[in-house]
Amino acid sequence: MIILGSSGSIGINALAIAARYKLPVEVLGVGKNIALLNAQILQFQPKAVIITNPKDKSLITPEFKGKIYSGKEGILQSITEAKSKLVINALVGFIGLAPTLHAISCQKKVALANKESLVIGGDCIDKEQIIPIDSEHFSLSYLLNFNKSHRPFKNLYITASGGAFRDTPLKEISQQNSTNALKHPNWKMGRKITIDSATMVNKLFEILEAYWLFGSKNLDAFIERNSHIHALVEFWDGSVVAHFANADMQLPIAYAICFGLGLEEAFLQKFKNDSIIARLNFQNIHYTLQDIDAKRYPLWNLKNTLLENPKLGLVLNAANEVAVEAFLQDCIVFGKIAEIIQSALEKFKNPNFSDIDGIKALDLEVRNYTKTLL
Repeated sequence: MIILGSSGSIGINALAIAARYKLPVEVLGVGKNIALLNAQILQFQPKAVIITNPKDKSLITPEFKGKIYSGKEGILQSITEAKSKLVINALVGFIGLAPTLHAISCQKKVALANKESLVIGGDCIDKEQIIPIDSEHFSLSYLLNFNKSHRPFKNLYITASGGAFRDTPLKEISQQNSTNALKHPNWKMGRKITIDSATMVNKLFEILEAYWLFGSKNLDAFIERNSHIHALVEFWDGSVVAHFANADMQLPIAYAICFGLGLEEAFLQKFKNDSIIARLNFQNIHYTLQDIDAKRYPLWNLKNTLLENPKLGLVLNAANEVAVEAFLQDCIVFGKIAEIIQSALEKFKNPNFSDIDGIKALDLEVRNYTKTLL
């Protein structure tokens, strides 16, 4: 397999699964964490690696005798030249879209953790080649038996933790700084996704992903504070099924790798007597599903607008990336993020693109406009 983003949480967990099931790794891609890459090289012995800066080549362990790629073009070249038929795309942000499109053009399956690929370019992607790693979309697939011809459903629901300010008094939220916004109540994640959790942008992304993956606009989300219920499916007969599991990304990653390599699900039961992740002890735990309050999360008001015009996902992502970066640098307060995104969506309310060149051009235009709002 090819792992893009092997130094991040998804990549590290993917390598843990590869080690557990003794699966070979052909290509490892990192950003600038060469020290971790060197440790991964020694353990997994890939045939090739990808780094951001070609100047870092001298830092790679001399024990590595394979090919070294660098930069954005290096990512695409590695996908072209690798024999592996599975790409795990765990890159963060807009940079992840081109590798997704390129991998599909090379007849490779994509185990997708890069939300932005579908949020930005869902209209340009062959969804048949995508295997979702996001826990919510994995859970929806699980509930639908990983079957394209699943039982007709009425509504799909995903869940949210609520982020850092789910219990903060409303009047105090808008002036919060990045230090407080990074204090996620349930777990430690990357900086950007933690902010996206607090604004509920992350859940808007996942709603758009679900639209592209499952072909339905009957989508909604609830806050579930334990992060044990990841998705629910409501069927036409009035019944509802839910997927409960401990929040551990090794579960969706294991299935994505299994199906991406064309293996039967039984493969996951071969090597260990214990389960993939720790069993959920759900006894005596209080579960509630709360509506997402638009007063606390004003951007949630955009859900229906995005579903009516999914190409607005490009505008949402570009404006959000600029605003969140400014917030993390303490250039703006928390409440300004929503104001900036709403302004950008009003400015670019009729996006029109049909290919990667059109996507790049509009993405740049939105970013340049958003920077004028800081």
